[in-house]
Order: sequence, then structure tokens, then C-alpha cells
Amino acid sequence: MSKTFGKRIFSPLAILIGAWIVIELVTRFIGEWLWFQEVGYLSVFLIRLRTQIGLWALVFFPSVAFLFGNLAIAQRLKYSKYELTQTTRRDSYPSPKSFGLRWLLTLILLLCVLVGLILGYYLYELLSIWQPQFRVPPVFQLQSWLPIVHFFQQIGQSLPFPIPYWQVIVIVGLSLALGLGGLSTAILAGPYFWLRLIALVISLSIALITAYRWDTVLKYFYPTSFNEVDPLFERDISFYVFSLPVWELLRFWILGLSLYGLVAVTLTYLLAGNTLSQGKFPGFSLAQIRHLDILGSFVCGAVALHYWLGRYGLLYSTRGATYGASFTDVTVDYPVYTALSLGSAAISLILIWQAIFSTNRRSPWRPLRLGGSFISGAVLYVTVIAIATYTVPTIVQRLVVEPNELARETPYIQRSIAYTRQAFDLTRIEVETFNPQPTLTAADLEENDLTIRNIRLWDTRPLLETNRQLQQIRTYYSFPYADIDRYTLLSTVPGETTERRQTIIAARELDYNAIPPQAQTWVNQHLVYTHGYGFTLSPVNTVAPGGLPDYFIQNIGVDGEDGALEIANEQIRASVPIGQPRIYYGEITNNYIMTGTRVQELDYPSGNENVYTTYDGRGGIGIGAFWRRLLFAQYLKDWQMLLTQDFTPQTRLLFRRNIRHRVQAIAPFLRYDRDPYLVAADGGNTTLTGENTYLYWIIDAYTTSDRYPYSDPVADDFNYIRNSVKVVIDAYNGSVDFYIADPTDPIIHTISAIFPGFLKPLEAMPAALRSHIRYPIDLFSTQAEHLLAYHMIDAQVFYNREDLWRIPTEIYGTQPQPVQPYFLITRIPTEETEEFILLIPFNPVLRPNLIGWLAARSDGEQYGRLLLYEFPKQLLVFGPEQVEARINQDPVISQQISLWNRQGSRVIQGNLLVIPIEESLLYVEPLYLEAEENSLPTFVRVIVAYENRIVMAETLQQALDGIFQPETTPATPIIRPVEEN
Repeated sequence: MSKTFGKRIFSPLAILIGAWIVIELVTRFIGEWLWFQEVGYLSVFLIRLRTQIGLWALVFFPSVAFLFGNLAIAQRLKYSKYELTQTTRRDSYPSPKSFGLRWLLTLILLLCVLVGLILGYYLYELLSIWQPQFRVPPVFQLQSWLPIVHFFQQIGQSLPFPIPYWQVIVIVGLSLALGLGGLSTAILAGPYFWLRLIALVISLSIALITAYRWDTVLKYFYPTSFNEVDPLFERDISFYVFSLPVWELLRFWILGLSLYGLVAVTLTYLLAGNTLSQGKFPGFSLAQIRHLDILGSFVCGAVALHYWLGRYGLLYSTRGATYGASFTDVTVDYPVYTALSLGSAAISLILIWQAIFSTNRRSPWRPLRLGGSFISGAVLYVTVIAIATYTVPTIVQRLVVEPNELARETPYIQRSIAYTRQAFDLTRIEVETFNPQPTLTAADLEENDLTIRNIRLWDTRPLLETNRQLQQIRTYYSFPYADIDRYTLLSTVPGETTERRQTIIAARELDYNAIPPQAQTWVNQHLVYTHGYGFTLSPVNTVAPGGLPDYFIQNIGVDGEDGALEIANEQIRASVPIGQPRIYYGEITNNYIMTGTRVQELDYPSGNENVYTTYDGRGGIGIGAFWRRLLFAQYLKDWQMLLTQDFTPQTRLLFRRNIRHRVQAIAPFLRYDRDPYLVAADGGNTTLTGENTYLYWIIDAYTTSDRYPYSDPVADDFNYIRNSVKVVIDAYNGSVDFYIADPTDPIIHTISAIFPGFLKPLEAMPAALRSHIRYPIDLFSTQAEHLLAYHMIDAQVFYNREDLWRIPTEIYGTQPQPVQPYFLITRIPTEETEEFILLIPFNPVLRPNLIGWLAARSDGEQYGRLLLYEFPKQLLVFGPEQVEARINQDPVISQQISLWNRQGSRVIQGNLLVIPIEESLLYVEPLYLEAEENSLPTFVRVIVAYENRIVMAETLQQALDGIFQPETTPATPIIRPVEEN
């Protein structure tokens, strides 16, 4: 009766769970189908989906069939008696004798621990898919020279997917506890059930991990040549970027599968019958030994593949003086790995031969009597591998290489330098000598008037704080970020029709979380509060009365023809398009909304009243039909969608409105910059009513790889990067366009072949938007980080670290921080006109003076060119730290700062900018004053330093006059009470 009751309970429960899974999968599939159809990338989704399902099925079903099949065979053979042919003499081939309970339990526990290790490793890899931060190393670090730590480092690097050594220790520890505890108990209690269950979990894990790496597999079938070969194996770089990861994935699959199959079958045989209760194991039968030989052959074949691919993994070694294959790797590990691979392959063939043609078996290891040379050979094999791969290379490294490291490693250091520079695109940096001269005059400043007019007095952080106080208008608006850009405006300067102005633009987005809790209803969240409105645009170099930003575009709810935004003057109105300034897609728009309902959307506040609107953009999925409402109610787990009476046949659902999530969902195979920026320009898009949209987000996207030979990743998880794609998102319609920014990148050509029509040429981007693309900050920072060491191209200089650089520090607020790259409009010494550049200075290690600066160009045909200006080493050029020290040591300046830092206020020292003008360097640092409560930073002073002169003044012009016109303005610091502002 209990069984009948159990069936009555669990059968319907299983049916319900199965139905729920099917409904979940179907609704997710249809929902994703409709969303990708809306954004115009359905083909990308279908290619990805087909590949993932195909890979999952291709891996899961054969894995389950292999493991379950071998366990089923083991079940049939586990009670077989040891067979002897009639012609075999017992004195030559004695039958295996039993051995005691102690040996049996020891072997079973060791195999259970091995099962725990295999299971733990694959579960760890599966967990890393959903929790990538799990791979991030902890704060503490162990000494890498400790033998045990070095041993675990070697294990972590030799795994199919390298794991940090501290996680190897954790996995081994947990697996030991799991194997000796729960797994051993479970397997002893019910070996067949638990071994099959573990086989199912391992197969599912491998299949899911393989499906997750679908883009890696697709790239294997569409390789693009790099036209560059590695110096050790002389294979094109495309083999390492496109093919090697797939071979490693294959190794990951078959090695774990075959090893677990061997262990599980061995446990089945050891636990057959009453071996534990009788306290002895009678030995393996000939059929069992043949079965184990076949599985052992598979394991040795997988090991052969492991070491064959391990030879290529030497190109990513960290053993030597620099990254990549070192002397020990090439002269010891390379031949050792080759020998181990060939030897393992030979053993695999021998085991197959024995399994097929052997009719008897003799055990040379009489104390164990476990059925022939299988166990003894396995132990000997593992011992040889341990000595060959760990002990011998360590001895050679310590006794041969380290005493003569420079001589031994020189050719390998040269390789690492060359390939790292290629992988991070440092080879195209144009190096010039910049010899600063103390000859800058007021006349030079007049000739570089555009540079002077664009010197940045406003940093993004104080401007954002000011925006949050003055421009949010309502609590539900937010300014999450601000971005530096340049606009060509109608000029107010006599004799000029247009001028380029460096500006700060900040989007006014809607932050639903800031709405009072009492108003956070379902209707408000999804039907009323649907979008942000407008933006602020302000020049970086001018200040309004009271020390506030001098906005070109500001406020909201103003009557006029420009979308209720306030425009400073007619020149701005004619230069910057404003129409349709609603932001339905942004950086913090994380909730989904429904538009075209019976409830009007809040547009913007105007005085004491609100203005309402109805969305007429092209974004969204129609959900007027009931089946679509039902579908997305299940997809979004929002059943209010079925109960509301506010929907109409025209209702549309807008979700994935966060621009980062949006592009990541479409193209997860690209890496995206952390700083999307807003552009107000005519991008050519229109609403359903034909009205132009003018707000667009631009995101830089990268193609990366961690398989470029010899390339040092430094602190990154990749060792090759290109800014291959520019992504443009319409802030109103939500449309997404991907443009090829670097057609020389082989990876982007492969992606184009995989997804035909997915990428557009950069020339197809509207000219108004193309004029706003800029060199990406993340890429620039990465290149600058690598340039600190890899500007040294001489192997001996690199080895001795004779000319190592660092990023200087500056005081921001009151705390030191590394100097961040900053944009300037300036004239490069070798050019005739000013241009928009990204710049960062460098210091020598342990010294505060400047040694050079790197600039990235962003305008027109010069886009992407990198210039490195190096200062003569014998010349002392003040660095940011020295200038900061001189500023803070000036008695008058420091006294005034101390006075401002009292009575509930504090001074913020802004970014110290190093500005090249002609053959000289000018240093500019703004000062802001803010209250300790209700912060509203105001600009109060600017400090200008040149050579041995420092001036602090209320305006930049006064400060420049104080330095370059000392006959009319004293060179001493100009101090005036802040109340005068």
C-alpha cells in the first residue's frame, strides 16, 4: 500500500514539475524570439540557439550513453569468476588471491576521493558560468616560493581550464571531505544508484559548459589568418585563438569522462558481492580486466591529448623571467610533454591490444594481487609523470637557469616583448621626443587660443554633484554619469563661423527606486514612470556667477520649441539638435514598461503640474493579443499583466532597456567598455510619426582573446584586444547598430563570417554620429598599463627593469589617486590644428618627475593613432606629484585652503591636467568648495603652474596673465575671499 501511495503522490508531482519546465522553456524561447525580432537580430539568436542546443545534445547524450553503458556492463560482469583457459598452467599464471579488508577499504576510499575531485571540478566550472566572480582570487596571498603552493600552482595551470592555485587548494580540500564523507558512505550503501547519479551530474555539467562556449566552437569553423606565426611551433596565431580552445574543450570532455568511467567501473567491481562483509576481495576476472583495460586505454588516450595540447600551453607559461615559453619550458617541458604524449598513446594502444588478444593475465605485483600489471603500471605511470613534469623542470630552473637567467632567457624575453606589443596594438605607437622648453609666452597662448579656450575647469564628479542638486528637478530623476565630448558650435568669436568646444554632457534619467515608497505601485512602475527627460550640456572651461556650471542646455519644463529644455542662446539652438529628448533606453533603466495603454505616461514636470505623453517610438513588442499577454506574464513572472484593464490593442512591452544589458544580450561574444556616452546629434532615426530622434548612446566594444602566444596579460584576463566595434543605441527607439571600427582585426572578420549582416561598415554610420566617436578609455588605460614595462624593447633593459614607468598620482579632494586619462582639445606639436585627444602622463618608477605622455587621437582620419612623447632622461620635468607638492607647500595657497576647510565646508582639489602647448607644459588644477552637508560644489579658484611660477586666481585668464604678463599682474598667488563669488 505504501508503494501505491507513493506512486499516487510522486507521479503527479513529477508530471507537474515536467510540465512546469516545459512551459518555462517554451515561454522563454518565444519571448526571446519576439525580443530579438523586435531589435532586428533574430538571425543572431537562432544561430546561437541552434549551436547551443546542438552542442548540448552532442555532448550530453554520448556522455550519458558512455558512462551508463559502462556501468551496465560492469553490473553484468561484477559477479563473473576468474577464468582460466584449459591450456594455461597454474604455476605460470596463478589465479589472483584475495587480499584483506585494510587494502580493500584503502583503495575504495581513494577511489571515492577521486570521484569527489572529478565531481567537484566539474561543478566548480559550472558554477563559474553563473558566478564569474568566484574565480576572483581572495585578498590574502600565499608566498609563491613555498613548494606546496608552487605545486598547486602547477596543478591549476595544467588543468584543462586553468584555475587559481588557492581555488585548487579549496577544491581539493572540499573534495577530500566529500569523498571521505558523504560520497563514500553513499557509494558503499548503493553503488549502482549513486555512481549513475554522479555520472548524470557530470555529463550534464560537461554539456552545459560546452554549450556555454558556443561562440568558441563556432569560431573554430570560421578562422581568419593573423598572418603571423609563433616562433616555437611556427603555427599561425589563428590556430591558438580559434582552434586551440576547441581542442582544449574536447580534452576537458573526454579526460573527465574516461577517468570517471574507469573509477566508477573499478568501484563497481570492488564492491561486487559481499567483499566488505567477507573482508576480502577475490580478484578481478579476465572479463573485468579486459573492461578495465579498455577504459584505461581511453584514459591514456585522453592523457596523450592532454600533454600534446600542453605543449602549446607552454606559450602561456609564467615560469620564466617574463610571460610565455621560457628556457626551461622549451628545453625540458617541451620534449617531456612530447614524450609523455607519445608514451601515453603507446600505452593506450598496448592496453587495447591486451584487451582484445589476451586470454590470461599474470600479476607481477604479488602483495596486491589485483589482477595483473594494471595497478602497478598505473602507479608507475603517475610517478613518472610527477617526476617528469614537476621535479625535473624545477631542478633545471633552479640549477641551470637562475644562475645565468639573463643569458638563458634573452631570446624568450624578446619574444614576449614583441608579441605583447603586437597583441595590445602597441607596435603602431609613434614615438617622438618632446623636449620641454621654458619659452612659452603670451603670444604663444594667443596662437593656441582654441586650446586655451578648452582647458577643462570642470571635472565630471563635482559637475554631477551640482547637477544632482540643481538639475534633477524631481526626486525620481537622476544623473548617474557625465561624459566628456566635443561639439562644433556656431562661434561667438569675431572672425570665426564655428568653433570646437569641449563639453560635459549628462543624461537626466528616470530612477524609479527614488520614487517615495507609497507611490511605488504597479501602475506607476510600469505604465506612468516610463522615461527620463533631456540632458545638461555645459562647456568645460567657463563658470557661471556663483561658481556654478555655465550650462548650454539645462532645466526642464520650459515653454518653447525645444522639448521643454532651456537653451542658452541661438548659437546653441542652431548647433545642437534637441527634439525628442525622452530617454526610454539608458544606463539605469532596469525595469520593463508598457506603453500605448489607457494610462498616460508622465513626460516631465512643468511648474506645479505635470505634462503627460504617449510613446510613439519604434521600440517594444506588441502585447495587445491575449496570448502575448499570457506569454509575457509567465516570462516576466508578472501576473498583473493579465488582470489590468488598462491595456489596448496598441499596447507595447519595452524590456531590456538598460543599454548594457541590451547589447550584451544581442552580442555576448563581445566585451564592452564601462563608459557608454550620450550624443545629441542627427542619427537619421525617426519615430512612428516621422519625427527625428537626436539622442544616441555610443558604446565601444572589443574583441579579446586569452590565447595570443607570449603576450603578457599583466592584470587582465585577456592578452589580446582590439576596439573592433562601435555600438549605437537610439535612446528613444531602442534600435541597436553594430559598426566595424577596426577592419584589420582577424577576430571581427571571423564574427562577420559567423553572423552575416550583423556588422555594418563604419562608413554606414551617420556622419553626425561619426564626428562624436572617441578613442575608448578602457582600451587606452589597458594599453597605457602595458606600456609601463613594454615600451622597453631591449631584452637586457627589460630584464633589469632599468626604465620601468608608472602612472603618477594626484590629490583629488584630499586623497591621493592614480591620474586618470583625460580628454583635451589641443594641438599636437607636429600638427597644424587642434584636435580632440586622450592623454595620460608617465613617471619613472620611484621618481616623481615626468618621463613622457601617451596621446590617442579621435578626430577624422587621425582616429586611433597613438603618439608617445618621451622626455629626455637628463632633463627634469615636473610631474603631477611634484606640482601638487609645490601647490600645497605654497604658504598663501595652503593658508587659503585651510581657511576654506573650516566651518562646515571643504575644498576639493580637482584633476591636475598636464597640457602640452607648443614645446612647453602647462599645469592646471581647479579648486571647488562644497558644504559637508547637502553638497553643492562650486568653482572657486584655478591654479596654474608653469616652470617655477604658480598662480591661483578666480579665472583662468587671470591666472595666465599672472604667469605670462608679470609686468601687469604679479606672479604671486592671487587670493580673494570666496564670498566675492
